[in-house]
Amino acid sequence: MEKNQRIILVAGGLVTFGLFFIEPFFALIALVCVLALLMSFHIMGDMAAYPLITAELSENAREIVVTNAGTERARNIHVALVPLNVEFDVASLDPDEKSGFSLTSMVSEAKAVVTYENSAGREFSRSYPLSALGAGYDPTEPMFPIFGNK
Repeated sequence: MEKNQRIILVAGGLVTFGLFFIEPFFALIALVCVLALLMSFHIMGDMAAYPLITAELSENAREIVVTNAGTERARNIHVALVPLNVEFDVASLDPDEKSGFSLTSMVSEAKAVVTYENSAGREFSRSYPLSALGAGYDPTEPMFPIFGNK
C-alpha cells in the first residue's frame, strides 16, 4: 500500500474515532466510508500489475494490431489466426504500446487466439473475433449479455 493511501486511511480512522464521541451513528457512517476506501485500495493494488493484450483488424483489413491495454508489460505474446493458419510472435509490449503484423491479403472474418505472460511468468489466454465489417474490440462491453448486448 502506498504512503498516500495509508495517510488517507489513518486520517479516516481518526475522524471515525473522533465522531464516536460526538455521535456514534455518524461514526458508523464514517466507518463504512473508510472500509469502502480500504476495499477500493485493495482492488487497485490487485490490478496494478495486470497486462491485457487485445487484437483487432486495421481499417484496411490487411493488418492485425496487437495492443497492451493493461498496466504491466506483457511478454512472449503469441497470436494465432483461426482458420487462416497464420501465427506470429511479439517479444513484449509495454502498457499502451501497439504492434502490427501485416497480412498478404485482406481478411473478412477470423478469430485471434492470443497467449501471453506477465513479468512474474503467469500465463494468460484470450480470443477475439475479427471482422472487417464489425466494430472490433469494445472495452465497455460487459462480460455476459445484459441489457440487450450480445
